[in-house]
Formats: sequence, structure tokens, C-alpha cells
Amino acid sequence: MPKERPPLDELRRVRPDLAEPFTTALPGARASVLARLWGALVREPLPGVAGHRRDSGALVVELRRGGVLSAAESCARPFAEVPEDFTVSGPDGPISGPAELLAQLGLHTPAAERLRAELDNSVVNLALARAANPGGAALPADSADAEQAVIEGHPQHPCCRTRTGMSIADVLAYAPEHHPVVRLALLRVPADRWRGAGTWPRHLRDGDTILMPLHPWQRDHVLTHHRDLAVAEETVPARPLLSLRTLAPLGVLPGCHLKTALDVQVTNYRRTISPAEVADGPPLSDLVSALVDKTGYGDSLRVLRELGGGAVCVAGEPSASLAAMVRESTECHLDTGEIAVPLTAVQATGAAVVSGDPVRWLADFAGLVLPPALTLLSMGVALEAHGQNTLVVLRDGRPVRVLYRDLDGVRVSPRRLARCGFSLPPLLGTRAGDDVAALHTKLFGGLVSGVFSELVHVLARTHGVEPRALWGVVAEVARRVFAGLPDGQEDEAALFGDTIPLKATVAMRLADDPGKARWTPLPNPLARCR
Repeated sequence: MPKERPPLDELRRVRPDLAEPFTTALPGARASVLARLWGALVREPLPGVAGHRRDSGALVVELRRGGVLSAAESCARPFAEVPEDFTVSGPDGPISGPAELLAQLGLHTPAAERLRAELDNSVVNLALARAANPGGAALPADSADAEQAVIEGHPQHPCCRTRTGMSIADVLAYAPEHHPVVRLALLRVPADRWRGAGTWPRHLRDGDTILMPLHPWQRDHVLTHHRDLAVAEETVPARPLLSLRTLAPLGVLPGCHLKTALDVQVTNYRRTISPAEVADGPPLSDLVSALVDKTGYGDSLRVLRELGGGAVCVAGEPSASLAAMVRESTECHLDTGEIAVPLTAVQATGAAVVSGDPVRWLADFAGLVLPPALTLLSMGVALEAHGQNTLVVLRDGRPVRVLYRDLDGVRVSPRRLARCGFSLPPLLGTRAGDDVAALHTKLFGGLVSGVFSELVHVLARTHGVEPRALWGVVAEVARRVFAGLPDGQEDEAALFGDTIPLKATVAMRLADDPGKARWTPLPNPLARCR
């Protein structure tokens, strides 16, 4: 059974007013995580699963160890609305908990044990998020509100709200869905122990000493192992954004967001900042910004540049746990009356941020994001354009431009770059490669399987529009872009192919090397439009 009693005991100590709403929210949270895992059992290549079949509106999963699991097919679909009494039928009766469902695979590996704990943690934090937001996501008043509107977390991952290492008090104090103001510590770093890149803000210096923003969780749990380092008396108040460890400062550092290292497991990864990410952020910003300018789509797509970053050297090497980066904020690219909304927040708000005809809205958005994204792909840069990295700027609910952030996830083809007169700057990371399939997976796995699938789902559900009509306008924009690209045939064939990649998140968590991305093919809704 899920281990929910200790979190409830802690909640009664730190926020007794949430104890009853939390208990009320638990069944629905448990069912939602269970359904996400159920969908993964059907979609992903998982150990312990022999196959699956449809049977009168249900899906039946055959287990390698013998026996079957079955449940409603509708609850296995991405973005499904799941009743709180959802269960999976198993060999020994109904299964109501995700960790119990995982146990049916008969896996006895460290990775499976770790995932069971992550699933329990996800249930607890999802129930806590719902308890703290009983009316669901409010209509955002500003861009930070829009970041904090994603109550449910990752829309397809069963570890949608996993924060391994954080207590209930930590989650309430630091997580964006709880709307806190976080006071970032400033770590005093001697110049000879700083490994930096790009331009570091003058406000974050004290003579030769670097003042590195440090998340208070990191201060309390990591800095204690580095007694030779100290924090300044000053702190920086900030609002946490969608990614939890990136924050918008209040009253200082205008035009900047601060990305902090955080040794906490969030969905797939522990959110530290690698030396390669620090070193490559500024030159990749320069490269991608220059390519966007060359495409002529600078008014449609703007890159939130990584301005500078750095890490503390420990034993002579930069530490991924004591690092920070400074990024351009969304406000740098907003005019009066505009708001920047992460694409996954459109689903989270039930499309309340959308104005006007939904088909026209999606066509306008596609007309902003697809021309630059597909042109950049043809030039050798595949953006990781999922719903957290990609933001739409809205004016009166209508899309006027797109913002892209987090260049650590891009993939770059030196051969394609050279073909259009650009060369790859020296990079520490391993994001360069000429494998065209990898380029397609990077862009389409986020933009089609993620962003457009989510937008089509929520617009169809809330506005009663046929999904085929929505996918049709996306396809029309894409065909128009490819018609103007001399070398776009290979990319066009992949975009309109029979299948489209989706990140196999549970397969990743069950692997011995869980940091390596894995993908699974899904039927491509754009294939019907070719």
C-alpha cells in the first residue's frame, strides 16, 4: 500500500489546515498517477510486459511471469481525465496504487525499488498540490503566475510530482504550485575557486568575490559538506518558475532569471548543473540567436539567452551541485499588456488563457513556432521544444510570438550548420552529431508528441472542436514551411511519417542508466494529413 501516513503526520505539524484537503485529494491523485503508469505499460517497451491487446473497450496487458492486467483504454491515453475510483484489474484483484501496479511486473532491481518510492512520492505531492489549489489553476495575472499554474506537473509522466529528497515542508516552501517567495542564499565564492562562462552580473559580485545564488534547500543539504564556504547576509527574494529550480528575482536583477543547482529528483533527473551546461550555454545562445536572425523569424521566435554561469571548484573540478546560471527573463521580450505562458500551462488552465476561435488560435500559434523551428532544423539545430521550454506570448489571449529557453537540451548537426555557412563553437557537451533521426526525435518528440498533442487535446475538449480540424491547420502550416525549404524533404517525411517519438519515461526510470533518454513510437496524428 502507498506510504502516505508519515507525510500526513508531517503535514499536520507544518500545515494542519491542509491535512483534511490532502486526505480528500489522495484518492484522485493516486488514480491519476496510476493511470499515467497504466498508459506507460501499454506504450513503452518495459521489462516484465510480454504484450498487450484490446478487448471490448479495455486494454489487456500480458505479463511475462504469467497472468494479465486489464483496465479501461480511455485511462491509458495521454492527457486522460481519470475518475478517482480508477483501478486496474490484476491476477489477485483490483489494483489502486501505482507502486502496487509496478510490482506486478515482477522486477526486483534497484531501479524498480527506486521507482516504487518515486511513485509514492509523486502521489503525495500531487495530492498536496491539489489540496493547496482546491479551485484548480487560477487565470494568471502575470508570467510568473502562468508558470505556477501547472498544478498537475508533467502531463504524461507517472512521476509527475516526484521531488525525491524534499520533505512536505520543503515542497510547501519551494514548489511553484504552492506560490511561495523563496529567499535565495548568496554563496561567497573566491575568484580562484570560480569556473565561469559568459558575463556574470555586477550585482552578484563583491570585489573579486562571486556571489552565487544558492537554493536554500541546497544550502541546507549540500553546503553543509563544504565548511570552507560561507553565504552572505543578503538574500535574493524570488518566485519559483515551472522547473522548480529556476526562479524570477523580485526587485533586483531586472531582466534575469536565475537557474540554481538542486540535488532533488524531479521526474527523470536530479536537477544539478553540469560543467558542460555552464560552459556551453553562452556560446550556444550566440549560435542559435544568430541562426534565428538569419532565418528572418526573429519577430516570431526569440531565444532566452544564457547570459552567464559558473560553478564552485571542489578538489580542482567544477561542482555540478554548487553551480548557477543567469538567463534572460521572459520580461525582456514582452510589451505592455502581454504575458508569457509555458505551453503546458494552456492545458493546465483548461485553455482559459485562449481567446477567440480555437482553430484560428492554433493556426496562429503554429504559424509562429513552426517556420523558425523547422527552418532551424534544416540548418542543423533541433530545439527541445516541449511544453516547459516553449512559451507563447499572449496579448488579449491571442498568440503574438514564441519564446524558447534552456539550450542545454538542443541537438546540433555540424554538417547541416556548415551547409548554411555556420560552424559549431567549441563545446564541452555531447549534443553535437549528424544523426538525422536523432535531430528529428529531439524536435518532434517535444513539439508534436508534447506541445501540439497537448494543445489539440485541450482545445478539442474545452471548445468541442474535432481534433482532425486542429491537426489539419498544423499540417497546413508545416507544408507551407517545407515548400520554401530547398533541403526539407527528409525532415518533412519524418514529420508526416507513420509514427512520432514519445519519451519513454518509465523505461528510463527502470533502466540501469536512467539519465539516458529512451523513446517509443506512437501513431502520428499528422500522418492522416499528408
